[in-house]
Amino acid sequence: MELRIFTEPQQGATYDTLLRVARAAEDLNYGAFFRSDHYLHMGSTDGLPGPTDAWITLAGLARETKSIRLGTLMTAGTFRLPGVLAIQVAQVDQMSGGRIDFGLGSGWYEDEHKAYGIPFPKEKFGRLEEQLAIITGLWKTPTGERFTFDGKFYRLTDSPALPKPAQPKVPVLIGGHGAKRTPALAAEYADEFNIPFASVDDTEQQFKRVRAAAEQRGRDADELVYSNALVACVGRNDAEVKRRADAIGREVDELKANGLAGSPAEVVERLGRFAGVGSQRVYLQMLDLTDLDQMELIASEVMPQVA
Repeated sequence: MELRIFTEPQQGATYDTLLRVARAAEDLNYGAFFRSDHYLHMGSTDGLPGPTDAWITLAGLARETKSIRLGTLMTAGTFRLPGVLAIQVAQVDQMSGGRIDFGLGSGWYEDEHKAYGIPFPKEKFGRLEEQLAIITGLWKTPTGERFTFDGKFYRLTDSPALPKPAQPKVPVLIGGHGAKRTPALAAEYADEFNIPFASVDDTEQQFKRVRAAAEQRGRDADELVYSNALVACVGRNDAEVKRRADAIGREVDELKANGLAGSPAEVVERLGRFAGVGSQRVYLQMLDLTDLDQMELIASEVMPQVA
């Protein structure tokens, strides 16, 4: 099982904070550094000093890191036109030397759309389907050929389909809890399927749906990577776990029930349960971005036992 770092900068983080975390993740041999794509904080935090843009952040990190993979869980489809997003991701992939994983979702947080004047359409899933078709279509169109798309929501005419990413195939992540349309979309477009903040039982059920959808399309279900995103709160002892839970405004018992909390041994056991239902990769949601010691603890005492 591969462990990756997942951050939520809308809760309050500067670019320099994210850079420190990304460099620490690289030095500690985590599989990737990911961030959310939100413009408004959630819950009781004030979100100061304010939001950072996901793809501007990743562009900076692409030039200031060397080997770690970079990506989003998930880029909000409501924020950007698909043709423009294809250009942005391809450019950042070039800037990183081919280290981008591209997660795309429909967008869901209505309040941030209102706060920043972003349209929040009712039909988001249909738009997501067309966005995936357009972005992947632009990238795989051979250089020198043209791309045209005539959909319900988007139309592209005679596009040169440039630039191309550095990678021959940028890994595409699709995720969610939907029982029908989400697995079908993952079966068609995804290289990785991610289920966020789910129990072991719900994870098993959703992975089975995605595998069945892939097989229905005539695709080998083992071609996909199956992953979870789970909040992390790990300490050497009970007092340290409690201190870290308090720092993120959560209760230890709730974190143990719904995330990865406790001693390294407890977390290894919990990860083993997710591995047992097919999870191959876990995105560790790190809510206190000043606590690099927790990342070091997980890297030294958890990662070797699950790798």
